[in-house]
Amino acid sequence: MEMKFVMILILGFGFMFVFTAFQTMCNIEKTILDSISQEDDSFKGDGYTSLAILYLFFSLSNWLAPSFISFTGPRVAMVVGASTYTLFMITFLFPSTTLLYVASAVLGLGASITWTGQGTYLARCSSSETISRNSGIFWALLQCSMFFGNLFVYYQFQDKTHIDKETRNLVIGVLTVVAILGIVFLAALRFMASNAEQDNELEQQHTGCGQALYALKLAGKLFCTKKMLLLSLAFFYTGLELSFFSGVFGSSIGFTSKIASTPKEIVGLVGICIGVGEVFGGGFFGILASKTTRFGRDPIVIAGYVMHMAAYLMTFLNLPNSAPFTDTTDISYLDPPSATMALVCAFLLGLGDACFNTQVYSMLGGEFVNNPVGAFALFKFTQSVAAAISFFYSSHFGLYIQLAILVITGTIGTVAFVIVEWSFKREHREQEK
Repeated sequence: MEMKFVMILILGFGFMFVFTAFQTMCNIEKTILDSISQEDDSFKGDGYTSLAILYLFFSLSNWLAPSFISFTGPRVAMVVGASTYTLFMITFLFPSTTLLYVASAVLGLGASITWTGQGTYLARCSSSETISRNSGIFWALLQCSMFFGNLFVYYQFQDKTHIDKETRNLVIGVLTVVAILGIVFLAALRFMASNAEQDNELEQQHTGCGQALYALKLAGKLFCTKKMLLLSLAFFYTGLELSFFSGVFGSSIGFTSKIASTPKEIVGLVGICIGVGEVFGGGFFGILASKTTRFGRDPIVIAGYVMHMAAYLMTFLNLPNSAPFTDTTDISYLDPPSATMALVCAFLLGLGDACFNTQVYSMLGGEFVNNPVGAFALFKFTQSVAAAISFFYSSHFGLYIQLAILVITGTIGTVAFVIVEWSFKREHREQEK
């Protein structure tokens, strides 16, 4: 087995363990914090606000991530960034509104170098022939995180209407240990040299602050190109749907009292079903990359769009408008709401997300080979801006308005991605002549 492929597997396992902790925590954060506030009147922390702060700092710091990586390289950046995820987990053991929001901001800074480093390292371990396979396999390993953490949460939250302190501390402690295990995997990654012309120029002609400024300049120049501006519309949608399925959807089900006798335990099952969709999509597009890419990336993205639209329609019919805020006995068009339909929606949200993200990774790693650091940083910048906006309005807008926003931005983002993909196809055909 070639060394670069082994590094992709280690990278995938590292992120799988780190995000087993983090994605599970995102899924249950609103529920956990509501339980803490019921026990401690002085605690005013809000899950949506915490995640909004996280993604706000994530988005802003993405502009500095290429400069940071120009100093440290992607391996060190990922280890440092992953450490902030562990710090975030630990703060839940010491409930404090100020500490929660400070840790959210610090995690936003760490997330930018983690993900930009990941994209850069993935590109260095791939060629134009292997980028789709490697993207799919990494995505499948990453999304296995949705299984283990949420399965653990499901059993811990079973038959509980209130998440007591002992249960909270056990869940948080276990997730923290899992995150540390992920850091160990990331620290085991080997150095991979860059094949990108602009990366080599960066290393050879610039040093110190000049190197950092040059990396920032390249990212800004790339952002202003027509293709990247169009892709930003697709990136923006992935940020909105990410925040919806990772923070809002599970909480909405847990707050819908009539969906089950103990709706809180369904939150874990929702995360598992999202993970099943993510892993199936990532594995399918990774293992069968040579066949799925034969007709281009656009059919896969369109398929993901259709799945998401179906999930939004079923969610509209199934969950009440007040579901994102707090426990409610309201109903929507189905009385009683269907837990089975909610789990089907979760699977479709995960599978559709895999369709979008694997193809975005494939395009950035395969088509922007001269500046992968800048390309992945801009992807995460736009995505995290959207996620921050989404978590801010999630505290104020009802479920139906949120679904309408997702439908509109999903349609625009899909059309924009298809336009860029067709443009690359034309360029490749002209080069072959």
